[in-house]
Amino acid sequence: MRAVWLREFGGPEVLVPGEAPDPVAGPGQVVVEVAFANTTFVETQFRAGAPGPFRASLPVIPGNGVGGVISAVGAGVDPGLAGQRVVTATGGSGGYAERVAVDVAAVFPVPPALELDAAVAVLADGRTATGLVHATSVRPGDRVLVEAAAGGVGGLLVQLAKAAGATVIGAAGGPAKVASVRGADSVVDYLQPDWAAAAGEVDVVFDGVGGAIGTAAFGLLRPGGRMAVYGLAGGSWAEVSEEDAAARDVTLVRSIGSPERMRAFTESALAEAAAGRLVPLIGQRFPLAKAADAHAAIESRATVGKTLLVA
Repeated sequence: MRAVWLREFGGPEVLVPGEAPDPVAGPGQVVVEVAFANTTFVETQFRAGAPGPFRASLPVIPGNGVGGVISAVGAGVDPGLAGQRVVTATGGSGGYAERVAVDVAAVFPVPPALELDAAVAVLADGRTATGLVHATSVRPGDRVLVEAAAGGVGGLLVQLAKAAGATVIGAAGGPAKVASVRGADSVVDYLQPDWAAAAGEVDVVFDGVGGAIGTAAFGLLRPGGRMAVYGLAGGSWAEVSEEDAAARDVTLVRSIGSPERMRAFTESALAEAAAGRLVPLIGQRFPLAKAADAHAAIESRATVGKTLLVA
């Protein structure tokens, strides 16, 4: 099968197309014919060799989230699952390929009303956004600041916070990304020096950027506010400690729950997307063999919404 290999850490060019053995479904596993593979900022960091949630020995086929059709089942798995459309996570490797073998417990059926590419786009981002809104208890009347609102998670956070009755301020970097933010009540450009003053005081911050942006956003929180710290697109975590938060009566959220809760959040996101209440923005698609170009686009901050590989 065709796949994309990572044989050394480095720039996007180290992602090289090649051949790989076809995976076989072991006991309790299924093989998925991949139609779309997710790409994320975290995966670009893994490729570069930076510390992160994924660990693997090289060479490796990177990639975590995929969607496609089950083509084979292993021992102990219902044969009737063959032909079912599913999305799944691979555990951090193997996703940039035409086929993957995963535990059947890791797959999620795609509702009939939902397109497969949209399902892949909400697999990780929808789970994350749903969990973050739940963990911060967004409620009617809240003023909510969503950083990186033009991104995959950020765009879904805007929709979910609005659905919860909040007033949403989107924050994005640069005129093009500001223009691509959908559904927010107002949008600020965090590359401008006065962006924080333009955003004003808020009750909830979703910090997907980190660094100086996240630290400045923390300063906008009212007493009793909540800040979810979940990303470092700016290259580092926001400089906010538990002591800083306690001194200002702010609750910091750094985790959204157990594996069981994460599965429930994923199922909720897929159901909301199927009902048309959660709409991912798929801003870019690249052929599987052009995974290096996808990584380069993400790292250059040239992307909006979700970036998918088409197998």
